[in-house]
Amino acid sequence: MSKSATISVVLAALTAAGCMTEGQFLASRQPTAIQTAVSRGQFEMNCPSATGEVLSQELTQPPIQGPLVQGESRGLFTIGVAGCGQRRVYQVFCPMGGDSCTALEGQTQ
Repeated sequence: MSKSATISVVLAALTAAGCMTEGQFLASRQPTAIQTAVSRGQFEMNCPSATGEVLSQELTQPPIQGPLVQGESRGLFTIGVAGCGQRRVYQVFCPMGGDSCTALEGQTQ
């Protein structure tokens, strides 16, 4: 493949990655969000068999946004984790520009 063809393919891939729809983004982060909440729930509930399910998901706007500061949109997932007779609900944030997610303190149900 010629050098210009290689560059074209790379640019096309980057453009496609940057044009991900809200639904595609949320779908791509859902498994990571579930795993993040389940791992935290398993630890906090001392229950290795706990499982999780998505209760809701949405794309949130950056907390700080202005002419000089541009924040990053994030996926917000509400994940229910249940096991060993216990249930907790976690809010999980997944930034658009990263591969990881962060679970906030769980609420006992």
